[in-house]
Amino acid sequence: MAKLEATAEIKEVLKNWQIIVKEYQTPNTKKAVIQIFNSFLPFIGIWGLMYWMLDHFSFWLILPLAILNSFFLVRIFIIQHDCGHQSFLKSRKWNNAIGFVCSFISLIPYKYWARSHDFHHAHNGQLEFGVRDIGDVDLFTVNEYRALSPKKQRKYRIYRSPLVMFLLGPLYYLLVHNRFAIIKKKGWDAARRSLRWSNFFILCFYVLMSLLLGWQKFLLIQIPIVVFFAVIAIWFFYVQHQHKDGYKEWEENWEYLLSAIRGSSYYKLPKIMQWLTGNIGIHHIHHLSSHIPNYNLERCNEENPILEKYVTVLNFRSSLKCIFNKLWDEDEERMISFREYERMNANAN
Repeated sequence: MAKLEATAEIKEVLKNWQIIVKEYQTPNTKKAVIQIFNSFLPFIGIWGLMYWMLDHFSFWLILPLAILNSFFLVRIFIIQHDCGHQSFLKSRKWNNAIGFVCSFISLIPYKYWARSHDFHHAHNGQLEFGVRDIGDVDLFTVNEYRALSPKKQRKYRIYRSPLVMFLLGPLYYLLVHNRFAIIKKKGWDAARRSLRWSNFFILCFYVLMSLLLGWQKFLLIQIPIVVFFAVIAIWFFYVQHQHKDGYKEWEENWEYLLSAIRGSSYYKLPKIMQWLTGNIGIHHIHHLSSHIPNYNLERCNEENPILEKYVTVLNFRSSLKCIFNKLWDEDEERMISFREYERMNANAN
């Protein structure tokens, strides 16, 4: 009953959410250009420093710089992400051109990924198979998990383990998930063709840079940066939609507003980390309107505290608890751990 009342309150209080976010949806060319410079220039500068250091210092001494530069790659990817939403600049042509260039560095195909990400926005939190697994982490409900064979349960436990989810998973995401047209939905032919072209141009870029800089030095620098970037990206995406009091519904009962406000968290981080990650932690507002460019998200959040009232707010420490969220309990409408599941089964027996 309490959840039903809370849901009704959210829908009433935020019934004019479209009016609230509208003024923040207009791209600002000056802010966009500044973001391009303060993302690409530090990335190139740190990359160059790492290249020089390889001739004078141990490889292990440059790894901290690789971690730092991976955050600037996050900023570059956020530019690509906004270009995919056509929100970074007013011009579709320039959005596509800049997003395509960003993909050379991020290794994430521009148009194919943007198509799957738009699908995620339109269906975030829906439980239907063939929907929940596009642009999101694979998830079983309690009842679905209970119906699995012991072998498939073990397989799912391995998949949801921290080692696979946050270390092996990012590598799979870069090298397999974004290299092959795994999504087979109707109407995706153009997106699948774009993926093939994207792979070709990214390969050409890597070959060219290897010829110019030496393949060993180029890969020794670029690979750690990209791997750390992938780990950060997967972690952020995980905590934004796998938090305990989330929102998962079957399509017939699913509502867009609730999927944004309850199904997305607000990852509240120190200002420098928020800047380095392109404000993507303000994820509830991003899901309310993907037309808001990342450089307007903070202002929207600060000027409209009502948008934060019903959202799960996480800091870094509290976000670590999300690691234990493994299954969606439809009865309790929350994520639970495997330990809670086992306790639930023991009590039932």
